[in-house]
Amino acid sequence: MKIIQNSDFKDIKFDGKGLVPAIVQDIYTKEVLMLAYMNRESLKYTLSERKACYYSRSRKKLWVKGETSGHFQFVKFIKYDCDGDTILLEVDQVGNACHTGSRSCFYRELKN
Repeated sequence: MKIIQNSDFKDIKFDGKGLVPAIVQDIYTKEVLMLAYMNRESLKYTLSERKACYYSRSRKKLWVKGETSGHFQFVKFIKYDCDGDTILLEVDQVGNACHTGSRSCFYRELKN
């Protein structure tokens, strides 16, 4: 397995806005909890602090998951896909991941 060093993001393909999607998965259950976006600064913070930090596209600033709710995501592994255009965070989720109070942001189902 290739390991990203703290400042070595040459394999990560940030988009034109400097962002990369980050899928967040529970380390124990493997449930997909949420999707967020990261920039270089949030990825560096996440690597160093082991708490998930994202870039809010609506607020245009960094946010540490749980800073207001207490529902932190303690990062156990950070992986990236074969194309380098998506990050996968495997986390120990404290409380719920979704701002609605649901465990996962993916609690709704489309049906025909």
